Amino acid sequence: MRDSARFADVLWRAVAYVSVAQLHLNSNPLSLEPLAPEQVKPRPAGHWGTVPGTAFALSHAAIGSLGGSAEIMPILGAGHAGIVQIAMAWLTGELAAIRPQFSPDADGLSRLVRSFPEVGGLGAEVSPLLPAGSYLGGQLGGALAFAQGMALDIPDRVVMPILGDGECETPTTAASWLAAQALPGPCPVLPVVHVNGYRMGGRSQLGRIDDAGLCAYADALGWKPAVVRVDAASYDEHQEFHRVLQAAAAATTAGTRTVIFLRCAKGWSGPSEVSGRPVLNSPNAHKTPITDPQHRPEQFAALTAWLSSYRPAELFNTDGTPKGMLADALNLIRRDAHPRVGHPRVSRARSVSLQDGRNFSEAVTTVLRRHAATGDLRVFSPDEMASNRLGEVVDQPWVSEILAEEVLLGWLAGWTATGRRGLLISYEAFAPLLTTGLVQLLKQRRLINGSSPSRPSLNLLLTSYGWNNVYTHGDPSLITALLATGDPAVRVLTPADPSRLAAAVDDALCSTGKLNVILAGKHTATNQPMETIDEELERGLAIWPHLSDLDEPDLTLVIVGDLPAAVISEAVPEIRRRNGTRVRVVAVHDLTVLGQPSRWPAGLATEEMDRYFGSGTPLLIVTLGHPAAVWGLIENRLRRPVEVIGWHEPERPMSQRELAATMGMDVAGVCAAADRLQAVRT
Repeated sequence: MRDSARFADVLWRAVAYVSVAQLHLNSNPLSLEPLAPEQVKPRPAGHWGTVPGTAFALSHAAIGSLGGSAEIMPILGAGHAGIVQIAMAWLTGELAAIRPQFSPDADGLSRLVRSFPEVGGLGAEVSPLLPAGSYLGGQLGGALAFAQGMALDIPDRVVMPILGDGECETPTTAASWLAAQALPGPCPVLPVVHVNGYRMGGRSQLGRIDDAGLCAYADALGWKPAVVRVDAASYDEHQEFHRVLQAAAAATTAGTRTVIFLRCAKGWSGPSEVSGRPVLNSPNAHKTPITDPQHRPEQFAALTAWLSSYRPAELFNTDGTPKGMLADALNLIRRDAHPRVGHPRVSRARSVSLQDGRNFSEAVTTVLRRHAATGDLRVFSPDEMASNRLGEVVDQPWVSEILAEEVLLGWLAGWTATGRRGLLISYEAFAPLLTTGLVQLLKQRRLINGSSPSRPSLNLLLTSYGWNNVYTHGDPSLITALLATGDPAVRVLTPADPSRLAAAVDDALCSTGKLNVILAGKHTATNQPMETIDEELERGLAIWPHLSDLDEPDLTLVIVGDLPAAVISEAVPEIRRRNGTRVRVVAVHDLTVLGQPSRWPAGLATEEMDRYFGSGTPLLIVTLGHPAAVWGLIENRLRRPVEVIGWHEPERPMSQRELAATMGMDVAGVCAAADRLQAVRT
């Protein structure tokens, strides 16, 4: 215990020192000579307030396995803690592993301080390319749920999310404490809540509560609390925190949900005031309090004293390598003290039978049971499994339900980050709540793309869309927003019937590196012939011969989803009868085939468009979602008359029949649109 506390102290001082150096220095980062004004940044930029406490917790986590029974895996919740992550990774050499210019010596540190906040393209916020960055902190509040998903069913380590007290005010974090009770099996998560009392703009809500209140709050939510107060990182404080950490880790592995509240002053170990402005224990410590050290002597003096308070001469040799106890600590830190998130499973071959989908319930249930048999599948839903006619699997140990979509997304993201497969099933109208989180996850996966094997895909099944529920339950905005990102990982799967839905779910669960969003109505029970299913899965669309004329068409009808399939199937005979029109029907299984092939992997080239849609043939696209999403994909490159029928927000509640008629999603509306396109052509 004694050595662990001293190791943590030198590691904390080194991380804090390198963090302050990144914020303020351009050169002389080891203070090998008296600091001069021209060696500091003229306008320092970055965040300081979270640094000392985060560095304290992260340092103890790094040596937490020394003499302990549990392997501790830290996760940084606050994006502003990226400077701490970078400092720790520079010390351990893991930064140099991905950015060789930042070698763990004096030259590398000089390049690092000059580069901050760009840091060789990594940026100043938490990065998934560095240890403790598994959760990308661009979306505040999701780290606890992410950690729970990551730790689920992995009993051999403790995942330790380091959360800010302001972060705990977010709905996602607030819901995650209670939601933990809905997770079965081992879920060893040990949150450390950094209670420094202030957000960027004022007092944090947790900071207003005394120790007894914090403990009562945690206990009422089912968590065993411990409070550790740190004022100056003294030896006794390090020793006490390490003792609490080891005990909490042991309790967590034994199945007791435990939380540590690290109580300290905002910006501690930094200047108490700068240029007469109070800093310590105030919102003024959130960003760096020293703003003009080159031209204000009192700020320059404060910076010099601040840097020297960490006693860098005790930590580093003149060549920038660690010395003394810091060298011993870094040598003793096991590489698996910062383990990677996991090893993704290899992708599987699709295995759906053509008999798997007589209706929605059978299609989804059959596929999920088959995949669950492998032991690495989890399904998450906001209390909608029974409503979605999936009651047969509600009580399965691999199904979790909680009324908080953002928490479910965190669980899904953490679960898949460890190489396991998952599916989130929700209503389409509630899915826009996930937009910010999904965009952040796309950003995270872009950053790690190429640096590690592809993770299993993020999969969403959205049901109960507005065409059936109308008005209050009509909002296809998520699809529109995801397509607007232009991220090639996005796939929007629009199976036309239950059999194709079974194939889509199977395909999504077998895939890696994608964000698959599947749209399917739970009421659909009519199946189309399956002779083109292989082409739909492989190419993303196919001509349906049972509804199409053999000759070059006068009009091509494009189906995007199950309701459009039913409406167009009914409308085709009438369209032929009215004008003697030769019709071709094309079913789109992956909506992104309509996009530019330079952006979307499945996008159709010009010659393919002519082959599928006809050469210059007018096009009527009938979609479940916003017409704007389709127009955004085709970008006026079809060079033919085009009309899109899709969702428009209704002015008031109305019946399904009236809604369909109002938006043109019925036989009469489709025929009228076909007449307009034929008139344009003639």
